[in-house]
Amino acid sequence: MAFINIQNLTYQYPTSKAPVLKNINLQIEQGEFVAIVGPNGAGKSTLCYALSGFVPHFFKGELSGSIEVAGRQSSQSTLSEWVLNVGLAFQNPFNQISGAKYTVFEEVAFGLENMGVPRTEMQVRVEAALQLTGIADLAQRSPYSLSGGQQQRVALTSILVMRPKLLVLDEPTSQLDPIGAREVFNTIRNMAKDGTTIVLVEHKVEWIANFADRVVALKAGQVLLEGKPSEALTSDLLAEQGFGLSRYTSTAREAKKQGLWKKDTLPVTLDEAVEGFKQ
Repeated sequence: MAFINIQNLTYQYPTSKAPVLKNINLQIEQGEFVAIVGPNGAGKSTLCYALSGFVPHFFKGELSGSIEVAGRQSSQSTLSEWVLNVGLAFQNPFNQISGAKYTVFEEVAFGLENMGVPRTEMQVRVEAALQLTGIADLAQRSPYSLSGGQQQRVALTSILVMRPKLLVLDEPTSQLDPIGAREVFNTIRNMAKDGTTIVLVEHKVEWIANFADRVVALKAGQVLLEGKPSEALTSDLLAEQGFGLSRYTSTAREAKKQGLWKKDTLPVTLDEAVEGFKQ
């Protein structure tokens, strides 16, 4: 049985006139890094909310089908039970900083305090999490004195320290510059290597190609295709459906029409494009 098992998932918000997710079937293995792509309105964020338990426990609405994570059904768990296994990171790290703590160390420890974790264990877990995400040097800084990339890493560390089995990220680099985005993606990669299952919604296809194990493309609330990044992100189907492809994929596709691209596969990243055009 897959670590995440979504069967025939259909969901409609209380105020919407039609389902936002339509008969989604998706299986994800433990430790896998899966990227979700799609145009605006495809249902990406709603799928994140469903995986993190906010649909239907918080947003209510009509849901059919099932979501199972680590052998537990979402419909048979309370939201407080569900979040012990699943962490959700939003686009804006400001939304996840508590405002109740003066230092990064205290901010990261905040969730453990609420769970009643013993102080000695809390110290060890916070220090380990700070090391893993590369922000140990920020431990005594105020969360509000940090850059956007640093704040996003603090938000991720605050989730990581809770030891979730699944981390769901909804466009965590949308407001960051390239340096901040790299910091966050490196952090996510370290978490994946540490065994955390990752589901990421992201528009930066070049980053996805470098980091993700699999890509799932959504359109109009349905799975359009899924596969390895090198295959899915260069698919003619995505191009036909108006998905935002890598500039290198688009350039090589045009070059191929003119007989200037000789490789069988199209590039997603700059390095792939350089290698292909050299040939």
